[in-house]
Amino acid sequence: MNLRPTVDIRRAGERMATKISWLDSKHSFSFGHHQDPDNTHHGLLLVNNDDVVKPGTGFETHPHRDMEIVTWVLRGSLVHQDSEGHNGVIYPGLAQRMSAGTGILHSEKNDHRGPVGGDEPTEPVHFVQMWVVPDEAGIRPGYEQLEIDDELLRGGLVTVASGMERHEGETAIRIKNKYAALHVARLGAGDSVELPDAPFLHLFVPRGNVTLEGAGALNEGDAVRFTATGGQRVTAAEPAEILVWEMHATIAA
Repeated sequence: MNLRPTVDIRRAGERMATKISWLDSKHSFSFGHHQDPDNTHHGLLLVNNDDVVKPGTGFETHPHRDMEIVTWVLRGSLVHQDSEGHNGVIYPGLAQRMSAGTGILHSEKNDHRGPVGGDEPTEPVHFVQMWVVPDEAGIRPGYEQLEIDDELLRGGLVTVASGMERHEGETAIRIKNKYAALHVARLGAGDSVELPDAPFLHLFVPRGNVTLEGAGALNEGDAVRFTATGGQRVTAAEPAEILVWEMHATIAA
């Protein structure tokens, strides 16, 4: 690949949006009926949806195929159920991945009641859902989740999901693409991390405000698409969280 180094900042207010009675969703890329032929993906990342779902509501059962879907919860909890018999409650500090493979049905709802007889949820759930293409079509559907709150508390970039060989045995969950990895950092005010160097990077700020070396302030909801560059430092101006996709391939045109 002969790539020209670029740092493309996308502001929160530029995102396409779906706002209905139970859902407030912001889309970094074309999604659903929001279609822009010039904004379909970056590297291997096709979807980066920033979703807020009201209590007692959510996404009813719907299908997916040949997609690696990673969900990262920032506030509240999300109940997952799928046609392969997997059930899980996703909450902050828990890494979760669903491989759609040959086909899977699932639902995601803000209806976790806690212990038996617990109260209905009263707070919205805020999460980011990210889709990357697998490097092999037609795999068996799968599901994986793991608590990683302790690793996040230690600081620095934590590799949450990866299919890359160099992360074998080191990440919370595995995805079915050997060219992609998701790193997460939970930063206190003044904390900083260095971005990896890769042909394609996608930085998203789902919570708080940070400063990107050489580019300035990034606010909550902002994103940056890096091509053929990396190594910049990200410093938190206040308590913040960042999601960083490191990708060593892109979707063929």
